[in-house]
Amino acid sequence: MTTLVSIRGVAKRYTRGKQTVDVLQALDLDIASGDFLALMGPSGSGKTTLLNLIGGLDKPSAGEIVVDGKRIDQLSSGQLAKWRARHVGFVFQFYNLLPVLSAEANVELPLLLTSLSKAQRKKNVAAALAVVGLADRATHKPSELSGGQQQRVAIARALVADPTLLVCDEPTGDLDRKTADEILTLLQQLNRNHGKTIVMVTHDAKAAEYATHRLDMDKGALVTSGDSH
Repeated sequence: MTTLVSIRGVAKRYTRGKQTVDVLQALDLDIASGDFLALMGPSGSGKTTLLNLIGGLDKPSAGEIVVDGKRIDQLSSGQLAKWRARHVGFVFQFYNLLPVLSAEANVELPLLLTSLSKAQRKKNVAAALAVVGLADRATHKPSELSGGQQQRVAIARALVADPTLLVCDEPTGDLDRKTADEILTLLQQLNRNHGKTIVMVTHDAKAAEYATHRLDMDKGALVTSGDSH
């Protein structure tokens, strides 16, 4: 297996007034290409901070982060924004869809930053909606979709630019069990059938069972790891 994400000695600290809060401490982690990793841990354990560093939403205070051969911790904010647009698809607990836009227009948003033609964008959007099983809902607005369907639109938007990595922060946190299982099955299929590398933060042990690996975090450090299968 090729290593897609390599993290070495990564620390993250925040200063609040005179107080320094260490969120991550000298963390080492390798994520293989094609892996589906679940990060678990109590609130404040640092899992979302780690996810944000992997996705290039934040920069470490120390250490190095290499994704697909690129040292992302050395990029400027502008370079990082461009890198994210090309390489990372984000899925959050709340779907962050624009209510005035149709499903297809929401999915198309990341492509507006690319040099793709309108026809190619339309083709990619249709393909992404088909992958998440929503081809027949393309013209519906978020208010006309269920929570599970809105999250599928959000996943299609994360996929549309064919990112190197899918980063999911509590993707089923707002859904009932049945709908959550459907979304997790979809993520599992994206991982198994489409070879997508996925890193998911979750509080839910049942959600973690869909991943190929699980890592537990506590107080900014990795404590255990295990295979779900």
